[in-house]
Amino acid sequence: MFATFQPTWQIESIYDLKASQLKKRNIKAVLTDLDNTLIAWNNPDGTPMLREWLQEMKKANILVIVVSNNNHARVKKALAKLDLPFISRALKPFSRGLRLALKRYNLTKADVVMVGDQLLTDVAAANHFKIRSILVKPIVESDAWNTKINRFFEGIIKNYLIKNNHFETRWGHKLNDR
Repeated sequence: MFATFQPTWQIESIYDLKASQLKKRNIKAVLTDLDNTLIAWNNPDGTPMLREWLQEMKKANILVIVVSNNNHARVKKALAKLDLPFISRALKPFSRGLRLALKRYNLTKADVVMVGDQLLTDVAAANHFKIRSILVKPIVESDAWNTKINRFFEGIIKNYLIKNNHFETRWGHKLNDR
C-alpha cells in the first residue's frame, strides 16, 4: 500500500529540474501541480526564477502542462501571466487529469513525468497511472486549509517510508536514478 506514495525522484524545487536531465530520460512533457509546486499558493504571480525555468523548458521543446485539482477559473487566473496549458479539476489522486493531458497533447506515459509537492495527490496519481513522478519540497510552508489535512496523513506515510528506506530525508538538486 505504501508503495503508492513512493516518488520516482525527490528534488528540492521544480527549478532544479533541468531540461538535459529530462531529455536524457526521453521526457517530452512535464505535468506539474500548481500550488506550492510551480507557484506559491498565496502568490500567483510566480517568480523570475520560474520564468527562467519555463524558458529553459521551452527552448528544449519540453512541454509544461499544469494538472491541478483547482477549478478552471482559479487555474486560468493563476496562469494568466505565464501562458501555460492546463487541466483543471484533475481529481488527483485519481488519474483523470493525467489521462486528459496525455490525450489532449498526444503524449504517451513514457513521454511524461508528474511533478508535485504532495504524496497523497500528485505522487499517488502518477503511481496509479503508472508514470514517473518527482516530489518537490513545497515552495512555502503554509498551505491552504484543505491541504493541511493531507499534510497530516502525509507525515504518517513519510515516517513509514523513511523507516523502511523508501524515502530520502534530504532533498536533492538533480534526478538520481536508484
